[in-house]
Amino acid sequence: MGVRYFGSKVHRLEDPRLLTGKGRYVDDIHPPHCLQAAFVRSMHAHALIRSIDTEAARVLPGIAAIYTMADFAGLAQGPLPQTLPAPILKQSHTYHPLAQGEVCHAGEAIAIVLAETRAQAEDAAALVVVDYEPLPAVADCRAAVGPDAVKVHQDSPDNVVAVMRGAFGDAAAVFATAPHVFRERIEMHRGGCHSMECRGVIANSDVLSGQMTLYTSSQSPYLVRRFLAAYLGREENELRVIAPDVGGGFGPKAAFYAEEAALMLAAMKAGRPVKWIEDRREHFVATTQQRDQYWDVEVAAAADGRLLAVRGTCLHDNGAYVPYGLVLPATTIGSFPGPYALQALDLTLNAVYTNMVPNTPVRGAGRPNACFVLERLADRVAHELKLPPEEVRRRSFVRSEQMPYVTGMKARDGSPVQYDSGDFHATLNLALDKIDAAGFPERQARARAEGRYLGLGIASCVEDTGLAPFEGATVRVLPTGRVQVETGAASQGQGHATVLAQICADMLGVPLEHVSVEQADTGKFPLGIGTIASRVAVTAGSSVHLASVQVRDKALRVAADMLEAAEADLEIVAGSVKVKGVPGPSIPLGAIATKLNGMPGIPTHKGMDPGLSATAYFDAKQLTFANGANVCEVEVDIETGAVRILRYVVAHDCGRLINPRLVDGQIIGGVVHGIGNALFERMVYDESGQPLTTNYGEYLLPIATEMPRIEIHHLESPATNNPLGIKGAGEGGTIPAAAAVIAAVENALAPFDARIAKHPLAPEEILALVERP
Repeated sequence: MGVRYFGSKVHRLEDPRLLTGKGRYVDDIHPPHCLQAAFVRSMHAHALIRSIDTEAARVLPGIAAIYTMADFAGLAQGPLPQTLPAPILKQSHTYHPLAQGEVCHAGEAIAIVLAETRAQAEDAAALVVVDYEPLPAVADCRAAVGPDAVKVHQDSPDNVVAVMRGAFGDAAAVFATAPHVFRERIEMHRGGCHSMECRGVIANSDVLSGQMTLYTSSQSPYLVRRFLAAYLGREENELRVIAPDVGGGFGPKAAFYAEEAALMLAAMKAGRPVKWIEDRREHFVATTQQRDQYWDVEVAAAADGRLLAVRGTCLHDNGAYVPYGLVLPATTIGSFPGPYALQALDLTLNAVYTNMVPNTPVRGAGRPNACFVLERLADRVAHELKLPPEEVRRRSFVRSEQMPYVTGMKARDGSPVQYDSGDFHATLNLALDKIDAAGFPERQARARAEGRYLGLGIASCVEDTGLAPFEGATVRVLPTGRVQVETGAASQGQGHATVLAQICADMLGVPLEHVSVEQADTGKFPLGIGTIASRVAVTAGSSVHLASVQVRDKALRVAADMLEAAEADLEIVAGSVKVKGVPGPSIPLGAIATKLNGMPGIPTHKGMDPGLSATAYFDAKQLTFANGANVCEVEVDIETGAVRILRYVVAHDCGRLINPRLVDGQIIGGVVHGIGNALFERMVYDESGQPLTTNYGEYLLPIATEMPRIEIHHLESPATNNPLGIKGAGEGGTIPAAAAVIAAVENALAPFDARIAKHPLAPEEILALVERP
């Protein structure tokens, strides 16, 4: 078969097009006669809308229309559907496309202005007068609980979204007999996703054909189609949703947004295409965020430091609406017990409404939260029992010989959670060895003698990947001999086109550059789910493999007749079928495709469906689990509170590597994201719910000059529940990063007896730890 692409560090097929300016993002699409949209957004975190006066705005040049929710009465009404309903969801408040009667967070869309240019639309939006009746707001989830709490929604009996519990074993009995019990209060502050490309939508409703088309910078175009069609009362085949090139997603672009519905309603009402590109300030106040969690937890430990059980509660800020079900809080609870073989667990998570932007998954989706809790508890046990932190982990890990390991938790469908493979000890040991942890005490002592404060932090994690139910793929050989792969899986920069082409090229024996991949267009491929939860390599990759196997088998059967040879004696080399080891004739795959495409009056090949193509859907019945260990060495300046990361080492196991170069890119990006969570990113609101961080002068992101070289080392424990032995890698860098960084800072400040159980950690907070009496 010649060169094998699976496992090779091939360059991304997408990059020549993107690097030469030939990418096609939503803002690069310019339908004829398209109107530009701007939204009028609430200036209050909570208020009633008494009236909306658009008179002054309507007379400005270029204004085509200004719509409120009342103007859509003949097209659709009411709130948007709950995308992920669940029985424990006590109050399912979702957005209206445009607010009706009440606004529940600053930045909520109230009206949409359509104009010939965006500048005209923005000028008019500034002149729309909304008469508000301000209401009390809740800007801290700790103030949202209790009988006297201000109501986030006027018609709600309270602010409870859901109460979730994760438990196994007899926690009370374990705690009653444990030699050691320690308690921690842990805080994780909210932040955003901040993709390079903000959200964007183009909507068009063709009056003649009845076809509606929506371009959207989405991770889940098929779910957008499903929910938008349901809201409009249309069949899904009347609506085509396309996610073109998307400049980053990180979770929030997986949700179905009010703006997507509002754009389509506006296009239907105006009879012209409508385009909206979110600006960066809108991103701060309208794109979903993540976190604000407060944990009160206890850990039970054996005399030797082995973790036995964890119990406690979490208060989770859900924001003002539930646009994406309970995915974030459910994944938080579902990520326990991490890599640890606990005897028991008993956790309760209380999700509550606040008058702030909704919280939905951002890279890691609750897994970093669970990891932070577990790793802080492991470090607390090590501190109290005067044990090395790595030794507490080694004694507590699930052992490789226990695989497959049933954790005690339940998956979303109620089935037992089972780790399929992995060696958590080997992963941690590799990371410690590569950073020379054994030599760190000497480095630390030498630095302290010089008045410098070094710290070493470690964190381990498990990542569930390959989330059900499926992604599909069609593999088709064209008459030219080129191969086309079609899938519903959307890409936001991960390199899907490259890895899917690698899988296909190997199976069909064709050059990688002869494979093209088309994705995320509901008009070209029938079904899809979404690019979330590190699932596409497992689901779409396995589907491409299965479809490619079928195409290969079909080609060999046809060629066997044409060459008068046995199928077992044939091979595909450089895009042609030939007899193994025998010089002589060969048949190009393109010729086989042409034969199977049919000719008038000539019967197709006996027993063969037309076309050299196949469609497959890999049924992801069980999760597959990646794992990793991060070890971080930092220097803390006790005069300024600055933290400098000196070295950062990752050991990671995501099964068989399709493309190590792309896996490394995913891990590096994830680690940087986690470092931002640990030290920089802080979405601040005042007590009335007004955002105080709405630009990058106030909201800090890590930049290249602050990042270390991130060293990555791989282990490969093949997955046992998919044909390629692969696991996801999209979030593994982020999950343990904040825990590792905070542990390192704490270790550096050990002479000051500093204990840290929160993130992000600001310089002034470090100075307070150093200066406290």
